[in-house]
Amino acid sequence: MKPVDLTLTISESIPSFPGSPKPKFIDWSNINEDGYNLELLFLSSHTGTHIDAPYHFVKNGLKIHQISIDRLFGNAILIKVPKSKNTPITKSDITLFEKKNKTIPNHSSIFFFTGWQKNLKKPNYFTENPGLDISASKYLSSKKINLVGIDSPSIDLGNNPSFSAHQILSENNILIVENLVNLNKIPRNEFNFTILPLKLKDATGSPVRAVAS
Repeated sequence: MKPVDLTLTISESIPSFPGSPKPKFIDWSNINEDGYNLELLFLSSHTGTHIDAPYHFVKNGLKIHQISIDRLFGNAILIKVPKSKNTPITKSDITLFEKKNKTIPNHSSIFFFTGWQKNLKKPNYFTENPGLDISASKYLSSKKINLVGIDSPSIDLGNNPSFSAHQILSENNILIVENLVNLNKIPRNEFNFTILPLKLKDATGSPVRAVAS
C-alpha cells in the first residue's frame, strides 16, 4: 500500500473550533534583508489534524511530551461507519464490524471513517459532527484501546457540551486524534499508521503529521 497522507494543511484559512484562535503566519525575516526567510506561527495546539493528550481533560493525565513513542505508530483497524449530522457512533456499530470481520484485540488503535470531512468548509462542521456516544466510548475503554482517530473535528458529537467521549477515553489513558482526512483512500480494514506530534512540554495537544501505509 502506498503511503496516504491523513493530514489537513494548516493555513490561516483553516476552520477553527469555535472559541479557538485562528492560525496566524507572521513574516519575521526575508531573503532580501536577512539572507533567509522565516515566519512566526500563532496557533492553538489543537489546530487542524491533531492529537489530544489525556491531560486535555484529566487533571493528572499524560501530557504530550510524556507520550511514549511506541504508542504513535503501529498497526491500526479502520472502521467505516458513514454518519450524517448529529449521528453517533455506537457500541453496536463497533460490534457489528467485529461480527463481519474479527474481534478487536485489546490495546488496538482504531480509526473511524464517517465521511464528515467533506463538510470542513460548511458552517455546521463543528456543531453537528458525528462522534462516539457513551456506549462506544466505554466499550473501547474496556478493551484498553491505545488510540482512537476520527475524520471529524471532535471525538464527541457536535451537540454534546459535556464532552462525554473525551472524558471517558482520557480517563482511561486513550489517545485521541481528530480532523483526519483521506481515510476513504485506505483500501483495507487494517493498515500501519504513524502519528507524529511536536514534543511540546506540558501541552494538552499538538498538530500532527498523520500517515497510513
